[in-house]
Amino acid sequence: MAIVKMSVAELEEFLRAEFPQSFGSGDTTIESADGTTCLLRQRYNERMLRPGGTVSGPTLMALADCAMYVVLLSAIGPIGLAVTTNLNINFLRKGQAGQDVLAEARLLKLGKRLAVGEVNLLSGTSPDPIAHVTSTYSIPNT
Repeated sequence: MAIVKMSVAELEEFLRAEFPQSFGSGDTTIESADGTTCLLRQRYNERMLRPGGTVSGPTLMALADCAMYVVLLSAIGPIGLAVTTNLNINFLRKGQAGQDVLAEARLLKLGKRLAVGEVNLLSGTSPDPIAHVTSTYSIPNT
């Protein structure tokens, strides 16, 4: 069982202060985080859409990156300078207009200097992922 270093409430407080560009508006919320997994929700907004009425790639990449950051911080604590070193995304199907986007993140390996994880992005209540992401984060010496 993973040791949780930050609760959802602690994560939200930290992220509103340190990462307001993604968490300051309240559009993205943390539904759960347990040191191994997390679930984020980005509320639907028309600004998420690209021409053709599908959720844009930059929206999905940003949410996936946020989800990896949240699951990592839930495991290691408030180390704000942990940074993305790699993010790979596979777009699988169209994200539907009018639907919130959910990000289910999971740490695959947590080392002293690197963390590797994956994120499944979902549209609304559909169980079928709209994108799959793998990501690596660098953890600074503390």
